[in-house]
Amino acid sequence: MKSLFAAALASVPTLALVPAALAADLPLTTTIDAVTVFPDGALVTRSGDIALPAGSHQVIVAGLPPGLDPASIRVEGSGDQPIVIGSAEIRNLPAALDPDTEAQRRLRDLRAELAGLNGRIDAAEMQRRAIERFATATPEAAAKEGKPIDVAQWRTAWTAIGEGAADINARLVGLRARGSDLDREIKALEATLERTRHGLAPRRDVTVAVDAAADAKARLKIVYRVGNARWTPIYDARLSTGTDGVPPKIDFVRRASIRQTSGEDWREASLVLSTTRVAGGVAAPDLGTLVATIDEPAMLRRSSRDAAPPSPAARPRLAEPAAPKELAQPAEEQEAAATAGAFSAEYHIPGRVSVGKDGTAKSVRLASREIEPDLAVKAAPALDPTAYLTARITNADEAALLPGEVLLFRDGAFVGKTRIGLTAAGDRLDLGFGADDRVKIERAPVRRRENDPSWFTSSKYQISDVRTVVTNLHPQPMRVTLVDRIPVSENTAIVIEPLRETTPPTEKQVGDKRGVMAWSWEMRPNEKKEVRVAYRMKWPADRDIRLTMQDGQ
Repeated sequence: MKSLFAAALASVPTLALVPAALAADLPLTTTIDAVTVFPDGALVTRSGDIALPAGSHQVIVAGLPPGLDPASIRVEGSGDQPIVIGSAEIRNLPAALDPDTEAQRRLRDLRAELAGLNGRIDAAEMQRRAIERFATATPEAAAKEGKPIDVAQWRTAWTAIGEGAADINARLVGLRARGSDLDREIKALEATLERTRHGLAPRRDVTVAVDAAADAKARLKIVYRVGNARWTPIYDARLSTGTDGVPPKIDFVRRASIRQTSGEDWREASLVLSTTRVAGGVAAPDLGTLVATIDEPAMLRRSSRDAAPPSPAARPRLAEPAAPKELAQPAEEQEAAATAGAFSAEYHIPGRVSVGKDGTAKSVRLASREIEPDLAVKAAPALDPTAYLTARITNADEAALLPGEVLLFRDGAFVGKTRIGLTAAGDRLDLGFGADDRVKIERAPVRRRENDPSWFTSSKYQISDVRTVVTNLHPQPMRVTLVDRIPVSENTAIVIEPLRETTPPTEKQVGDKRGVMAWSWEMRPNEKKEVRVAYRMKWPADRDIRLTMQDGQ
């Protein structure tokens, strides 16, 4: 029978056994080699080397972050022999606790102590059983050389047996009490670790089908996108106001703050920052038809009640302490290599960079440029009688300035911070550099009059006339801009007209703000300028009017 079975087994074709022998699950150890960070995500590239026997295999990349986008996974590879990369499959696995945490180490120590304690308990039980057997033995069995124990020695034997049993029992009580304590502590720690495990996100493994024509050494790359990573721009604007013969300049520095909570550390990775937004829309929305209807008055009242109250005006930030003086030879900072395309820009950070998974910010310097600004002093005395130094610059870089925070320095002193919006290449940008105490602003009403309605008039009117005096106390000429306004009406029952006392403005409308005007001058040292803003407002006597702010304050 054995010979027939061996013959039948030998008759199986050898080739049929070869694929099964060669097919295997091969683990691939990878490290993060490169990361491209976007304002709303990141593209991570992992790579690793592997030896592939000839045949078909499942290469397993374990421990990828749970937040990766499954649709974004791409696998690339190269080898010294032809290899074919097939499908990639994602496996969701329960979270694995870090085996090197303090809690895990404590649990291992407790289990080891309990195992040693159980061994001591077993040894004590053996001693007790031996004493019990000796205690129940007949005098002849306990006698030496078959001679019975002398009656005078019985008490000594009983005492020895009793003392031995008492000692063993006492030791067992102590050992078992300690064992119960250890068991309770182990169970409590296991429960805590299990709760921690449930709180962790599941890990993901990627299985890649790979065929090798012959034994090969290969390098595989796994590329995937994660959403919980971003970079935000931060800018430094350092203004030197200049002196006689030395023009003003601004050292404008682009920086980036990188944060990520993807679940894996980026250690010593090649880092690229891209301005492309990968999570936003990719095409303009489809605009539908807009139909206007007349609501009933009750509907209007309800909608006005449900409307959200207007947001409070933004409060100015308090200036922080001045930055410390720099040394005579400041250290140079490495800058990124910028590559600007038609629609986006990329910054290649020099060297290797590590970014932790805990959301801690990593700051890197991207680029810097020295800019000659157009300085001016600007004031809006209707809201604030302070004159502010303003610098107008042009974005001369090929890349746009993304919305972000700007830290402002004037002649080495920190004066505050502001935010800028998206500024395309070639666009102009105004930056405020704090109060200018050498431009004096004085504002006072000339007249303000309001009539009382009588039986022969059905209208009320109000006349407002305000004078503002600007004085340049700088030792050099300064360009000064004064901004003021008169109300505008959106109701035909309210008539507002400027009076002839109003000083003709240089700019009749500032931007798209109706009623807002500006006066600009090149003022010599100690020169004064006067601006009057006068208007008359008329409305029905049986109605009350209210002035509301729009597009500002």
